[in-house]
Amino acid sequence: MQMRDFVVRFAGEGGQGVVTSAEGLAQASTQVGYHALTYATFPSQILGGPTWTQARVSVDPILSAGDDVDVLVAFNREAYDSHREEVREGGLVIYNSNDFQLDGDDRSYGLPIDELARSTGNNRAANMVIMGALAHLVNMPQAYLEEFVEARFRRGRANDDEIIDSNNLALKLGRDETSQSGFVLGDLTPPEMPEYPQVMLKGNEAICLGALAAGLDFYVGYPISPATTILVFMERNLVGEGKFAYQVSSEIESITALLGGGYAGKKAMTATAGPGFSLMSEGLGLGWMAEIPLVVVDVQRGGPATGLPTKTEQSDLLACMYPAHGDVKLPVIAVGTVEECFHGAVKALNWAERYQGPVILMTEMALAERVQNIHRPDLSKVQPERRMVYDGSNGYNRYQGYEISPMPLPGSPGAYVANGSEHDEMGDTTHLPSRHVQMTERRFSKLKLLEENEYEAENADEPVVVMPWGGSKGPALEAYNQLREQGVPVGWYYTMLLSPLPPQMLEELKQKELVIVPELNYQGQFSGILRSQGVNAVSITQYTGLPFKVRDLVERITEMNNSHRKEMVRA
Repeated sequence: MQMRDFVVRFAGEGGQGVVTSAEGLAQASTQVGYHALTYATFPSQILGGPTWTQARVSVDPILSAGDDVDVLVAFNREAYDSHREEVREGGLVIYNSNDFQLDGDDRSYGLPIDELARSTGNNRAANMVIMGALAHLVNMPQAYLEEFVEARFRRGRANDDEIIDSNNLALKLGRDETSQSGFVLGDLTPPEMPEYPQVMLKGNEAICLGALAAGLDFYVGYPISPATTILVFMERNLVGEGKFAYQVSSEIESITALLGGGYAGKKAMTATAGPGFSLMSEGLGLGWMAEIPLVVVDVQRGGPATGLPTKTEQSDLLACMYPAHGDVKLPVIAVGTVEECFHGAVKALNWAERYQGPVILMTEMALAERVQNIHRPDLSKVQPERRMVYDGSNGYNRYQGYEISPMPLPGSPGAYVANGSEHDEMGDTTHLPSRHVQMTERRFSKLKLLEENEYEAENADEPVVVMPWGGSKGPALEAYNQLREQGVPVGWYYTMLLSPLPPQMLEELKQKELVIVPELNYQGQFSGILRSQGVNAVSITQYTGLPFKVRDLVERITEMNNSHRKEMVRA
């Protein structure tokens, strides 16, 4: 049987190599031309606790982690008990027979993972034993895996050959042991190497690379899951003359440091999650009031309070759009794929410079930890926007008028008082009603500089359309494609730009009979925002801490579509 798609779930305890196994399979597959995507979920403790990852390998581009599991690799009994129901009919369970034994499950196979790894002389080769076993099940050539081992472990060390040989032996032992079980799933269709250059990244890594490409100068952050890896990346890579990366003691210190960096003329950014973002509220209000460019990345997780610190959710939208007291509405960009993480970071930094104020870049845990092969960005096409800087003589009024004006830099000509109180055109504090009206209108009018008609639309003449946001894009798009194949009359809209929305798209959405919004929160936050702007939007919500399953979206969109059409007939 030919297979175009192969989904494996690795489940066990944190520290058992669950994540390493999934990422290794994905990397080995993409190296020879397959597409791959991983999803990881784990507890909040540093070591231990139930952890699982899912790797999907396909000859076609991948939109989601996959609903049906072809193979479950269970490192312990708890993992088997928790995940066996997720294995599709005809699928298989590989369990670590060094840890536990199973009786009465004719679709399971015990593999002595630890024992085989130890026999190679390399106790850390357990994930290679598993990869060899999986390769046998789908008839993946051994050469594919050996190419991966060579690329991964050839580093110019004296013992490189020894490490490579032990890992190749582990691959062979896993394959040979599994071949004796009699189990096979089919033949994974041979890959076709994409004609375009690729790179394999995690979502957080892509955000970092996009920020660097856009000219980031200044990064200050505090470690918080699932944003910590952005801080670590910047500490290692934001180096050189005029560059600065630093870990501070709180999110309040992060946002105030960014205000200082932006005030001094630097492109400034930080990253946090919901609890840290809450602490930044007052600082973001000051950035809006004083018109200081900066970017805050919010890597969403379950909330409120500490909530679900290592699970995924899309429940920070209202907080990001309206984070401060008073009349404030911040620009928001929400990325939906690893590739969009790169381009979204570029756009966020450009927007901050263009309208001179804070910009929020929203992502989420499922994207932060996702490993995926993407079209390698062409850095020659990245166009960083530079700040409009005042270079005239003294006497210049920074806040005069209703439109954007050049920013004086400290130590250069021009009055610049970054005042958090309401101020006049020079920046001096004032309580005059006329000044508050003028300055409020000035701050909001600048948002029009960010209006761009960048959005996706397909079958846009349909009266009912699906419009997800953020990381729900992949499952929703896969569901939409299935619905179209089934002949369901439904259209598609999507954009990264949530505030301000693309004006042309908004006008088109207002003409729709129904806009269905899949989103991972209880309140249906984005559909509420759309309704406030004249769109008949209704959410499909989920708040489990896990991404949508495609089959669930297909079912719920079909039900909503049918119900709507019956109502229209009755009307």
